[in-house]
Amino acid sequence: MTTKSTPGKPDASTRYQIGEVAERTGVTQRTLRFYEEKGLVNPPQRMDGGFRLYSEEDVNRIEYIKKLQDLLGFTLSEIKEMVEAEELLQQINATRRPDRDLPARLQRSTTILTALTRQLEVVEHKIEHLGLLREELHAKVTRVTGRRDEILEAMKKDGTKPAGATTH
Repeated sequence: MTTKSTPGKPDASTRYQIGEVAERTGVTQRTLRFYEEKGLVNPPQRMDGGFRLYSEEDVNRIEYIKKLQDLLGFTLSEIKEMVEAEELLQQINATRRPDRDLPARLQRSTTILTALTRQLEVVEHKIEHLGLLREELHAKVTRVTGRRDEILEAMKKDGTKPAGATTH
């Protein structure tokens, strides 16, 4: 860690250099620069000499991006939409005040609902495409299984043993 206030426990003031972030998140330094270039990660603070310094929040965001990409197969544009919506939600939650007037609270609720709805649309789109792929794969498995069964039946009729078959 480049800077930290409490030993062993990162907080809002903790900063990491790019190599530390790459090691911690499992992405390359090049990928981190690419994420920054594409607007997926806000430009990190810079040390004298231009070295990037990432916050704990930046690291969390990178881990979220990686999860969306690795586990869910999201494209970078889908990730950007998800990350931007998540960032908006965090900003709104950070400035939440129950004493705001009702019209302002309604506007904030509408903004949150719009962001969540957009995230849900991205996920639903991905689920739809995964469902179609799943159906195609099931159809292929069914077709190949049918062909295999036909071949096995034909082999049984003419007395041919399957390759690798053992006799008992």
